[in-house]
Amino acid sequence: MSKRRPVLVVVDVQNGFITEDSAPVVPVIVELVRRWQATDGDVVFTRYLNYAGSPYERLIGWTEMTHAPDTDLVPELAPHVGQSPVVDKRIYSLFTLEGTQLVNEHRWTDLYICGIDTESCVLKTAVDAFERDLTPWIVQDACASHAGPEPHNAGLLVARRFIGRSQIISAAGLPGDACSENLCESLTRPFG
Repeated sequence: MSKRRPVLVVVDVQNGFITEDSAPVVPVIVELVRRWQATDGDVVFTRYLNYAGSPYERLIGWTEMTHAPDTDLVPELAPHVGQSPVVDKRIYSLFTLEGTQLVNEHRWTDLYICGIDTESCVLKTAVDAFERDLTPWIVQDACASHAGPEPHNAGLLVARRFIGRSQIISAAGLPGDACSENLCESLTRPFG
């Protein structure tokens, strides 16, 4: 078996996605990023940028997330962003040309995915990783939906069907030195 290379993927934790429903997950994500970077683990952030005439606008009627400060990553992540790449994207997934190049260059095998929204960008990133023969993990308590708990739970339900029940894990299940080579296997334990 080849060496496993984990990365923490922090999806769209942006000002415009912070609501009463998604705000409680921000400190969980910040702490997860802090722990991950403290062990010299790789982290990549994504930032969604909507645009005039996008499919989101044309087909869904959604015109948000076009300008700062909505498109900015939350200020709580600022101390951590300079240490890791930020992939700007106009699609749901991390797997833009730039994101795909990063995954390939770093030879990441296991993507630990957290962020906002569980039912869209988090889910799509996980499914795209799965379809690229990578191993996706969704850190369920480090994800939320700005639209509330129902979409979040729906996203987790669909994720279990798409990528496997055991791929949905808890942040508490990740040891403090989650990125160390000899503990990568311990990250695979399911939540619950």
